[in-house]
Amino acid sequence: MDYKELEQTARNIRISIIKAINAAGSGHPGGSLSAADIVTALYFKEMNIDAGNPKAEDRDKFILSKGHAGPLQYAALAEKGFFPKEDLVGLRKLGNKLQGHPDMKKVAGVEMSTGSLGQGFSISGGMALANKLDQKEGRIYVLLGDGELQEGIVWEAAMSAAHYKLNNLVAVIDWNGLQIDGKNDDVMTVKPIDEKFRAFGWNAISIDGHDFEQILDAFKEARACKGKPTAIVAQTVKGKGVSFMENNAGWHGKAPSEEEAKQAVSELGGEW
Repeated sequence: MDYKELEQTARNIRISIIKAINAAGSGHPGGSLSAADIVTALYFKEMNIDAGNPKAEDRDKFILSKGHAGPLQYAALAEKGFFPKEDLVGLRKLGNKLQGHPDMKKVAGVEMSTGSLGQGFSISGGMALANKLDQKEGRIYVLLGDGELQEGIVWEAAMSAAHYKLNNLVAVIDWNGLQIDGKNDDVMTVKPIDEKFRAFGWNAISIDGHDFEQILDAFKEARACKGKPTAIVAQTVKGKGVSFMENNAGWHGKAPSEEEAKQAVSELGGEW
């Protein structure tokens, strides 16, 4: 895919996110929309994955450590062909496979059940270490929220990954500056993110998380890095692509009404 194709795919994913959360009547649109470009680049350009063979031995793996952004992962998996896009409207319905947080036992392409913040990041380090020990080619990619960095378990895992020189591990931080209670800087500042990861022994790259050229260049740099894991600090906009959601912490965990959803889909260039 070229940049224009990636941009269109990201728009499709954002539209699916809005429709799914509206159908559910609950969910987390803000942080799902902010990371859509990052996840699009991973699923449609960077990662070695195959919807027809989701358990391939040497596949790359994606871990959504910020598990509340499940609608984003589901939308990307559906867009990639892991399951029909029509299934997305079953989000959060009782008995449906698409629960509020990803479930590895129910959804093909979900590598780890996540939701308790920080644990997905820790697990990704274990997966990367296992691949090293088993001499597998697969790389591990993990997406964290910026507020998630307030969890102590994140920094224990960061220390461990650097100790074991896990250059097959890439962490992407969705730095939109907002969490459920407001601004990171007001709740508990996480700055400076890049310097913190460097201090823990990581290669750290700062990018615009909505610029596909920068995103893909960062993944390329991560592949070339030897002897240490890479953290990509991606500056993003909460609720990206929807005017009334952008930079608004109130949309962290609130579903749009049908009227709001129609406006959002229209702004994204889609049809209701």
